[in-house]
Amino acid sequence: MADRKIYLASPTMHGDEQRFVQEAFDTNWVAPLGPNVNGFEEEMAAYAGTSHAAALDSGTAALHLAMKLLGVQEGDYVMCSSLTFAASCNPITYEKATPVFIDSEPGTWNMSPEALRRALEKYPHPKAVECVHLYGTPARIDEIMEICEEYGVPFLEDAAESLGSTYSSERLGQTKMTGTFGRFGAYSFNGNKIITTSGGGMLVSGDGEAIQKARFLSTQARDPARWYQHSRIGYNYRMSNITAGIGRGQLLHIGEHITRKREIYETYRNAFADIDAITLNPMNPRGEANCWLTGMVIDRDCPVTPDQVMDALQAANIESRPIWKPMHLQPVYADAPFFADPQGAENGTGSVSADIFERGLCLPSDIKNTPEEMEEIIGIVRGLFC
Repeated sequence: MADRKIYLASPTMHGDEQRFVQEAFDTNWVAPLGPNVNGFEEEMAAYAGTSHAAALDSGTAALHLAMKLLGVQEGDYVMCSSLTFAASCNPITYEKATPVFIDSEPGTWNMSPEALRRALEKYPHPKAVECVHLYGTPARIDEIMEICEEYGVPFLEDAAESLGSTYSSERLGQTKMTGTFGRFGAYSFNGNKIITTSGGGMLVSGDGEAIQKARFLSTQARDPARWYQHSRIGYNYRMSNITAGIGRGQLLHIGEHITRKREIYETYRNAFADIDAITLNPMNPRGEANCWLTGMVIDRDCPVTPDQVMDALQAANIESRPIWKPMHLQPVYADAPFFADPQGAENGTGSVSADIFERGLCLPSDIKNTPEEMEEIIGIVRGLFC
């Protein structure tokens, strides 16, 4: 049994975070906004390769403001990946719009272009297509963007899990980071993400005017008057100067984090290569994933189940997690439209995403795991199959 708890993915601090936070204390910039917020926005935009960024208190807030800026309102439809966390689609309902859930495709576990096209044939005028880059793997961006352009629909990227992942676009003739292909991109700095600010997010865009509006809305939409005047509803979504300081320190080490995450994925891939019943989450050959979490699925005819793997790990004080339960299977979204990938009918569940959920789990992907701890994890999993 592990001497300490082995986490799925926990924060890794380096000391640089404290330097920026201490500077905020020393200069009394503890209240919201300040040099760290400005610096974090500039540094994140530069890292992602975009021109504008707004630092917010969560990735969910970033997605919500994107909905506001895209004009999403009651009666509208927004296409959204089904295999994701609820934070991806909840902002659609904040604006009383209807999410239309799109199945995954087997090659990346991300939004199926085929299912998206079927959805747009029935709902040809949605306000946006929101694509999630699941577990850090880029979606089939070229195909999805081509469909969006054909229907004249704005493309929005939920890149909460994929900061640092890249995609080589044949349509654009260049390689860019996920989150920078669409009208807007949203990143998350939650405690388990590739870098963390404890809690926080970032909205990025090449549209400077839109990002300025996002900053305005995120600070209670206060008009530029001497007194407190408000002409529209705003939100308390702005990132604090302290939180941004943590982010600036973390950003200095994002390359190290991604390298370690990729090493973890490769370690698992090599360790399970001889077990035909195990398949890891697939990589998009047109992209470079940050490998935020390593997932695996088990063949349906194998007697070992995901629950048995997770129970065995838990007994050794090792944290794992089920694959996200698709949104179209969630009780709160039971009445929302859903469009399956054509291959979904072949697996008995009716969708690719449901099949992945039923057969899958996320393996411990903490970058602080030692070789000995990785060996223990792998030994427990292999022991169930061999």
